[in-house]
Amino acid sequence: MIEKQVVKYLEGLRKRQPLPLRVKLWNGSSVALDDEPRVELRLNDAASARYFLKPSMSSLGEAFVEGHIDVDGDVREIVAIAEHLSRTGDEEQGRGKLPSWLARHTRKSDRKAIEYHYDVSNEFYSLWLDPRMVYSCAYFRTGDEDLETAQVQKLDHICRKLMLAPGQTLLDIGCGWGAMAIHAAKHYGVKAVGVTLSTNQYELARERVREAGLEDRVEIRLQDYRDVPGDASFDRISSIGMFEHVGLKNLRGYFDTVYRLLKPGGVAMNHGITSSDADNRSVGLGAGDFIDKYVFPDGELPHVSLAIRELSAAGLELTDAESLRRHYAKTLWFWSEGFERNVARLTALAGEKRARIWRVYLAGCAHAFAHGWINIYQLQAIRPRPGASGAESPLPLSREYMYGER
Repeated sequence: MIEKQVVKYLEGLRKRQPLPLRVKLWNGSSVALDDEPRVELRLNDAASARYFLKPSMSSLGEAFVEGHIDVDGDVREIVAIAEHLSRTGDEEQGRGKLPSWLARHTRKSDRKAIEYHYDVSNEFYSLWLDPRMVYSCAYFRTGDEDLETAQVQKLDHICRKLMLAPGQTLLDIGCGWGAMAIHAAKHYGVKAVGVTLSTNQYELARERVREAGLEDRVEIRLQDYRDVPGDASFDRISSIGMFEHVGLKNLRGYFDTVYRLLKPGGVAMNHGITSSDADNRSVGLGAGDFIDKYVFPDGELPHVSLAIRELSAAGLELTDAESLRRHYAKTLWFWSEGFERNVARLTALAGEKRARIWRVYLAGCAHAFAHGWINIYQLQAIRPRPGASGAESPLPLSREYMYGER
């Protein structure tokens, strides 16, 4: 019987690798994997055994999302145990899989993927993001900041790297709910255009621009970045948490567009998640498969070396690269803990299945960044300006300007 097979597997696992976990079967029996279990995992039906007997981050996440298992305990410990269980499965899963270079990433498919992820409801995101609803990695100067402070610090960090000044024009690709465009216009005096493919983001961002009294300086568009017209139209370009949606085969075209829209002598900032695998393979232990299926359809992560290569091939000059991996681990734990505090309301808003997806995703990503499975880089680049002295740069010779107070 399947019950006996599961019990035998668990007893063997306890001998090989004790974990602070109790597994309760659908027939009421249970097996503790050490003497002081702090997490309980319940197999709700016989079908759940197939997820559990050969576990991966993907299969365990899918079992939870689909209601075959339930878990009680601290979310950090739950994710750590899921990793340990996954490592008992097929070791080859740890290498991930090669991404599909044939992903279409048309304007229609990209918009559909963005709407799937972002157009849940604005209230849904507001319950676990900071008040500005900045859905990207925060920046911690000391590590003791709260989330709201760290997100303002991130916006300022990017604005300083862009060397924003009054009267400049800024394009924010993938503008979200408008935080960057509003912050840059309000505190640095620029005229900003933000583009997004999410209808919910577009509507709330425009509302926030009106509330801030910045309609003369900030324009929010429901527009694909590839359809932004003009050549050499912007002094500065920011792209924060967007290029993960571009697709590996489209990276060159993406950076070509940035080059086209950036004025000679202009500065661009690409802030995006990257693979830690030099061959651009997905997150290991099956985590990437879960994200692709349930969270970011068509999402692909390049290694930073590929992003730099394509950026350079487009004619941009890389001037600074900064890893914010540890910052994103802290950010995601803030989000995960906020989600857990509000899980009842979030479930009412989005439904049981979607709430479960986000619980797995946020905690799992926090764990992945903390352990270096994935990374995130801010890539600063310029479009050099031909001049009497050669390829001229708008940037100072040192990085001191990035870290001073405004």
